[in-house]
Amino acid sequence: MPTITTTDGTSIFYREWGTGQPVVFSHGWPLNGDAWDGQMRLAADHGFRAIAHDRRGHGRSGQPWQGHDMDTYADDLAQLFEALDLRDAILVGHSTGGGEVTRYIGRHGTGRVAKAVLLGAVPPLMLRTDANPEGLPIDVFDGIRAGVASDRSQFYQDLSESFYGANRPGSAVSQGIRDSFWMWSMQVGLKGAYDCVKAFSETDFTEDLKRFDIPTLVVHGDDDQIVPIVAAGRKSAQLVKDATLKVYPGAPHGLAQLPAYQDTFNADLLAFLRS
Repeated sequence: MPTITTTDGTSIFYREWGTGQPVVFSHGWPLNGDAWDGQMRLAADHGFRAIAHDRRGHGRSGQPWQGHDMDTYADDLAQLFEALDLRDAILVGHSTGGGEVTRYIGRHGTGRVAKAVLLGAVPPLMLRTDANPEGLPIDVFDGIRAGVASDRSQFYQDLSESFYGANRPGSAVSQGIRDSFWMWSMQVGLKGAYDCVKAFSETDFTEDLKRFDIPTLVVHGDDDQIVPIVAAGRKSAQLVKDATLKVYPGAPHGLAQLPAYQDTFNADLLAFLRS
């Protein structure tokens, strides 16, 4: 399996398909790079070099005790860029992966990056604070930690319902999609899964977003029950200079894997890659 080794000795697994301008995909919590298979194939089929890594603690990457924070995630991504000598890349991040992309730009700039896509991404801040009243209360994230720590297998099965909107009237989400979510989630080490909750919920990306100086596409479903659009996509689009915001009516958090929304998202993504 292709891997790189970070400066603290952690093995980061990655896959790449196709040749051409790099498109680097960062996945959400608690998944891995396989969640991007449909978009990786799309990019590779249309003349791009699609690359997806598994974040530390997730999937086939190493499971160290340390480093489950946004700064380290971003630095791991930077080391992947250096190891593969990626230039003029397009960064695509979903959920926590959108935070990883945003912190990468905040810490490492856009010298190697041409464009960015934030899909259902956690920036600028998920946690409710006095300055961010649209965020979610800390009790929500404490509940996630409790579920991961006590019975994570059942917790992930339950989480897949709201992740894909299977709890909405008329939902056509298949059991297979929910099973894939559970399978990917169970590959995350307990330590990495638990610590990542703090990373994606309490990290403030406001200043990172202000450093974006590249074309940026922000995509968010207006029925996202995991990362509500009012505290995330709409605010990010305001903070990133000249960002384009696309709102998908009725779409849930995991829209990229759902047949009901995948074709629309793929078409929007491909148009942005080619623009």
